[in-house]
Amino acid sequence: MVKVGLLGLLAMAVVTMPVQSHAQTNAPAAEKKAGKRSTPFHGKLKAVDTKAKTISVGEQTIQVTSETKIFKAGKPATLADGVVGEDVSGSYRKGDDGKLTAGMVRFGPRPEKPGAATGDTKKEQ
Repeated sequence: MVKVGLLGLLAMAVVTMPVQSHAQTNAPAAEKKAGKRSTPFHGKLKAVDTKAKTISVGEQTIQVTSETKIFKAGKPATLADGVVGEDVSGSYRKGDDGKLTAGMVRFGPRPEKPGAATGDTKKEQ
């Protein structure tokens, strides 16, 4: 009877071991994905450094890379198109080293969608 009980416990331990090990290996991946979310920002452009490839918005300094999408007036733009004091918005991701890296930057106000300014909507008849 004791042998059967010990054998049962051993069998359960063997069966549950792969499940525990699988859960442990996926936990860090889930944490990394959660930490890689984009964070929106907006405010007045405080500084543009084309040599260091950074912009400053408020107290934040955000790194611009070759993968950063930059827009102005709804069209593609470059870092040099940013004017200190104008509105700026976009999103960034915080790296493991603490640096903020821009995914998207929009200089100036958000462009209006076609028809939004004139109120062009279908009228009911």
